[in-house]
Amino acid sequence: MRLDYPANIKIIRVPCTGKVDLMYLMTAIQKGADGVYVVGCLEGTCHYKQGNFKARERVEHARRLLDEVGLEGDRVRMYNLSSGEGPTFAAYAREMTEHIKKLGPNPLKKWATA
Repeated sequence: MRLDYPANIKIIRVPCTGKVDLMYLMTAIQKGADGVYVVGCLEGTCHYKQGNFKARERVEHARRLLDEVGLEGDRVRMYNLSSGEGPTFAAYAREMTEHIKKLGPNPLKKWATA
């Protein structure tokens, strides 16, 4: 199945969202990403037991930190779905892209280094 989602989405696969560290989220924003979203398995269905709960805590922490420094914390989000929900994944990608367009570009982008 070919999924239709925006070309500006960069997918980084991890074995479990529990591997997504707070530093990865913050570094992406620091380096100029307009937004970051984490897509994990449905809550309560994590193969690694608590991985998606840990990821949600880290996403919420990143949101608070961004709000504290004057950036929109809503540039970081988390979504949950099962592996068989490809069209839902594509819908989340389009939703996040539209949301970020409304927020505008990341103000750190002008100082970001690759």
